[in-house]
Amino acid sequence: MFIIGELINGMYTYIGKGIGQKDKVAIQKCALQQLGAGADALDVNCGPASRNAVSDIQWLVETIQEVTDKPLALDSSKPQVIESGLEVIKNPVIINSTTADPQKLEILVPLAKKYHAKLIGLTISAKGIPQNKDQRLELAAGIVASCTEQGFPIEDLYLDPIVLPVNVAQAQMRDILEVIREFKIISQPPPKSIVGLSNVSQGACGRSLINRTFLTMAITSGLDAAILDPTDKDLMDAAISAELILDKHIYCDSYLEAYRKK
Repeated sequence: MFIIGELINGMYTYIGKGIGQKDKVAIQKCALQQLGAGADALDVNCGPASRNAVSDIQWLVETIQEVTDKPLALDSSKPQVIESGLEVIKNPVIINSTTADPQKLEILVPLAKKYHAKLIGLTISAKGIPQNKDQRLELAAGIVASCTEQGFPIEDLYLDPIVLPVNVAQAQMRDILEVIREFKIISQPPPKSIVGLSNVSQGACGRSLINRTFLTMAITSGLDAAILDPTDKDLMDAAISAELILDKHIYCDSYLEAYRKK
């Protein structure tokens, strides 16, 4: 399971303040805390309050690269912000993200190729969020087709089914889990799957419990990666235990500790 830490995001007050004040210590502390908790990569998002995201993302990337060589996921809906971050990247990189719209794919797939980046593709289009499994699969197939036509390696593509809050879209949860399974049969080699986990509990009570329950169910459906809060120990323990039960790790009585040390 590939874990991308979600906390370096300007929508969090302390991160937004850190970006605004160019406080390297605050950003680096958050980066190292997430990596220490088990993150394999870090999401990097200036947030909606950034006054100049094009320069802010460069500052964030350079600040984080001073303390780690782990992969960074450059997170923005604006291609110009993504490209700005790519210009200063030294670490392995993931572009987060493109939609299924041809205009976005025509810009971001070539950027991913140029910078040898992995790419997250959201199953969403200008028409809005898909409402069922078939719509998600249709958009996913379009993303895969565009990547193939442009010579982008499908094994470096992560498809996101768009997880919605359970308190407003409960009827879609089963479809989302099923589509994670079916992403694997779109092409050969298959694309990987990823979710923005915190979305599932947005606005609900008992958020940590909902997050870890959905995550374990998604892992059994074949989920490859998740953007989540790695400092939630119960959540991380649930993910590790789910993979243990699926025979992805060797059991020992201290398997949680052993996993974190690997």
